[in-house]
Amino acid sequence: MTLLARCLALLVAVTSVAAADLHPIVEVQSGYLFGASGDGKWIKAKEAAKSLADQTTYRVYGLTQQFGEAKSGGKPKSEDVPCEQTLSVPLSPKPGKGLIAIAAPWNALPRKVQVVDPTQKVYLDAVRDFLKTKSIDQPKVKIDNIIRVDLDGDGEEEVLISATNYFSQDNGVPMRSPAGSYSVVLLRRIIAGKVETRLVEGEFHPNACVGKEDSFDAPNAYKVIAVLDLDGDGKMEIVVGSRYYEGEATTIYRCDPKKFEDVLSVGCGA
Repeated sequence: MTLLARCLALLVAVTSVAAADLHPIVEVQSGYLFGASGDGKWIKAKEAAKSLADQTTYRVYGLTQQFGEAKSGGKPKSEDVPCEQTLSVPLSPKPGKGLIAIAAPWNALPRKVQVVDPTQKVYLDAVRDFLKTKSIDQPKVKIDNIIRVDLDGDGEEEVLISATNYFSQDNGVPMRSPAGSYSVVLLRRIIAGKVETRLVEGEFHPNACVGKEDSFDAPNAYKVIAVLDLDGDGKMEIVVGSRYYEGEATTIYRCDPKKFEDVLSVGCGA
């Protein structure tokens, strides 16, 4: 074998290993490609797409369970304007259920996720107290969902709270934020023997958006849609969906002891 042939063979081998170690992540209903995890890193969609095969098998997950498998029907493709920067992966058959799909050999739902009663006083009070620290003096607390899960496998459950109130009757998100409105995802966990409430993502509007007749601030509504181990390290990431009046996004947050880091995000909007 010539030197050139040996170099080419080595390059092919290295590329194959890199592709095999890449674990692409897809939003099920839209088909949007977040990117991938691999070798302890998070890879953006544009870079991950270069190594994805035409046929990839994905495991499909919802909030509390797995919904079987689906396969990609081709290479990732760009969405139409105005979302041409967003790549999508056609899944076949398209899952009727499920939220997140990942091509990985491990169980991305290693521990039980429980959806609990959102009207419990202890959590209503926790949200109210937190909102007061953000200058919303008389908050009208409205919790969308509460999730209990052991994020890091230490045997101690954390609580995730999604709460939004834009005072709309149809639960829609307005173009302008009313006074006292908000949307938050909070994490409650025990630190040094005490329960602490921390912000994962959110925004606060103590005062109304005012100005010219056509002015708007396009507030977002945030909600936890999945909690999954998306990089195979045994710790579960928090997947948050957000929407505003003319678009939406989904973001994966890594939960470290001292901070939350958004590692991958995908969306579409004007």
